[in-house]
Amino acid sequence: METHLVDRLVGTPDGDDAELNLRRCVHCGFCLATCPTYKLLGDERDSPRGRIYLMKQVVEGATPTLATLQHLDRCLTCRNCETTCPSGVEYGHLVDVGRKLVEEQVRRPLRERVVRALLREGMTRRWIFAPAMRIGQFVRPLLPAVLRDKVPERRDPGTWPANTHARKVLLLNGCVQPAMMPSIDAATARVLDRLGIEAIVERRSGCCGAVRHHLNDTEGALAQARRNIDAWIPHLDAGVEIVLVNASGCGAMVKEYAHLLRDDPAYAEKARRVVEATRDPAEWLTGELAPHAEALRAQVRAGAAPARVAFHPPCTLQHGQRIRGAVETWLASIGVAPTWVPDSHLCCGSAGTYSVLQPELSKQLRANKLAALHTEAPAMVLSANVGCIAHLQAGTDTPVRHWVEWVDEALGPRK
Repeated sequence: METHLVDRLVGTPDGDDAELNLRRCVHCGFCLATCPTYKLLGDERDSPRGRIYLMKQVVEGATPTLATLQHLDRCLTCRNCETTCPSGVEYGHLVDVGRKLVEEQVRRPLRERVVRALLREGMTRRWIFAPAMRIGQFVRPLLPAVLRDKVPERRDPGTWPANTHARKVLLLNGCVQPAMMPSIDAATARVLDRLGIEAIVERRSGCCGAVRHHLNDTEGALAQARRNIDAWIPHLDAGVEIVLVNASGCGAMVKEYAHLLRDDPAYAEKARRVVEATRDPAEWLTGELAPHAEALRAQVRAGAAPARVAFHPPCTLQHGQRIRGAVETWLASIGVAPTWVPDSHLCCGSAGTYSVLQPELSKQLRANKLAALHTEAPAMVLSANVGCIAHLQAGTDTPVRHWVEWVDEALGPRK
């Protein structure tokens, strides 16, 4: 796609990102078939190709409108289009630039500005979000449905292992997951302990930056990335093996640190080290669990763990991190039958803050995803991201869990 950047963007990191990816696009339209919002709305401006045309106009100097902003807002940033694209367009990087430029020139309605500010400042500060979530869970039966959907029932996280081990990994000291579903981190720590690995949560670290990044608070997101890098590098220097991020949305963000800080002379190399050390449980823990395969198979045969489950691969796992089939293959290897899920590549509609900012589209996508997940009547739905789990559970009575929670329950207490 022939592109002529406006002068102020020429030679800048954002301009280079935009030009590279616009020139890669060959207008083929393959992305339309896999774009969730285009499939729902049928408007090409709500497809990757259509949004690329809108962003091209902006980087070439055209003045964006509120409609431009709305079409970009409707994008889930699921990056399904990247998986489909034969030309290697990094749409996620392009839409980051496009949204930033449009936001600078179009003033949102007051209500949108207030809601986005509350999400940006409230969700990323655990001292605000955690008490609010606990209160919400306490009064959950009294909440209207629109709020009850966002407040999952609290589950007892169980005990955190007290053992120390020579092998150590870092866990993210996140913002949303520890408050909304602390059972995921606790289950991860217990599984690691069972494997002779100690989970370390560095208290100086915190939110990965994804919420601020996707709400166009670029500087706030970069500040959170730098804080995490500063907190983790000493541990990596001391021999900690990896940064294990068990929320795939956070993992996708952490793996972007090197790109986001590529022009920061103080952090570019440190960010690269952190990215190289970051793993999702799907790409690392399945291998570590191999020696326990027979024990898990025995639990499945004995009925102590569900033998029929559906797996929902979050977009941030399969399209953002490009990890596909790892959990499903591992489950099958221990005698669990992952059910067939049609259109498993499509987004469930959670997408970080999307379910709050675009509730109608989000609910339609959830209904479609749940219908697909229930095709073969699984006993449980497993996933790999807290947002997807909470979003899906709000629409079904079938238990929805993180797959590491399933492993923790199947392995039982450490002997």
